[in-house]
Amino acid sequence: MAIRILSVDDEQDMEMLILQLFRKQIREKKYEFVFANNGNEALEKLEETKDIALILSDINMPGMDGLTFLAKINEKQNPLLKAIMVSAYGDMDNIRTAMNRGAFDFVTKPVNFEDLEITISKTVEHIEMLANLEKGREQLIAIQNDLSVAKEIQLSMLPKIVPANIGQAGVDLHAFIKPAKMVGGDLYDYFMMDSERLFFMIGDVSDKGIPASLFMAITKAIFKSQFSNRNGDSIVEKVKIVNEFLSEDNSSFMFVTAFVCILNVKTGEVEYVDAGHEPPLIIRANGETELVKKQGGMALCFDATFEFESHTLQLNPGDKFVLYTDGVTDADNLTGQRFGLHGLQDFFTTGEGAKKETAKEMNDATLDALVTFIGAASQFDDITMLSLRYKAN
Repeated sequence: MAIRILSVDDEQDMEMLILQLFRKQIREKKYEFVFANNGNEALEKLEETKDIALILSDINMPGMDGLTFLAKINEKQNPLLKAIMVSAYGDMDNIRTAMNRGAFDFVTKPVNFEDLEITISKTVEHIEMLANLEKGREQLIAIQNDLSVAKEIQLSMLPKIVPANIGQAGVDLHAFIKPAKMVGGDLYDYFMMDSERLFFMIGDVSDKGIPASLFMAITKAIFKSQFSNRNGDSIVEKVKIVNEFLSEDNSSFMFVTAFVCILNVKTGEVEYVDAGHEPPLIIRANGETELVKKQGGMALCFDATFEFESHTLQLNPGDKFVLYTDGVTDADNLTGQRFGLHGLQDFFTTGEGAKKETAKEMNDATLDALVTFIGAASQFDDITMLSLRYKAN
């Protein structure tokens, strides 16, 4: 697309000279010229022709002079519109005034047309650079807007309000996610499967950002579908179906670690499947803490035929159960120190977490501790926690 240039000069032969000088660029549709005889006429041309990018204007003209015209141009506040001013040789006062008023460059009369060609070419390159930067900025804004929408969609998939039937079943539960980027790959879910069984889980997709968020959405949806289904499949059979579904056509080679649980709210027994996830933490009613022992288990999507196993643990009234992703334990500060698994356990044994009673208080305190620990360092991974306190009825 040709760069449109407005030439403003009261000398009639200037139009002919410019058309002759730039005939090759005009023929190749690199430049296109529009002509005006004074500032007033030039303003009309600017209104008529919206895509003028460069102005070549004389300073000394009847009617509206070039300096006044330049001031009018600046009122338009168009950063992509640049002006080259033309003045008599030695008229440095006017040239200085023009530059102070925002002129990009100048040439002097009598015009050296080789110098004029170089000056216009240099100005056009600058305009094109600014246009590309503006285009990039607009694209970035569009991407950021899309990411904001994607974040809202992703977070809307995660439960925000704990259903009343969970509290009525004797369980205090709270979960949160703090993505490292605009969107992330961590997930969690919880709901009552029936009057006695509470399903809850946490997961972590191997990647980050948009690819991970898409895979997270699929994982969340398939888990919801399987565990909302009141068929007779066991927890192992349901996890196996999820694994087979996610492993099919997994061209991105992502994987998901997960800790999947069903709590019998009457007995406090938790049946779980560990799919290669971080070991949860149990805080007993007497203040003692213990990590759930790792007993094998492979992340989802590695092997569609993998035979998962379920295990059980016992929660007693007053016990707390904390599930988390590695964004908690792998959080580090500017010195490279990791928060660590022992740091998390100590936090709930002798630290601020030991003083918290409700699940929300536990999560809030942990996040505050992590933010303080990370300090000025960047959060490089999603931080997600699901905590519950078993009260029983």
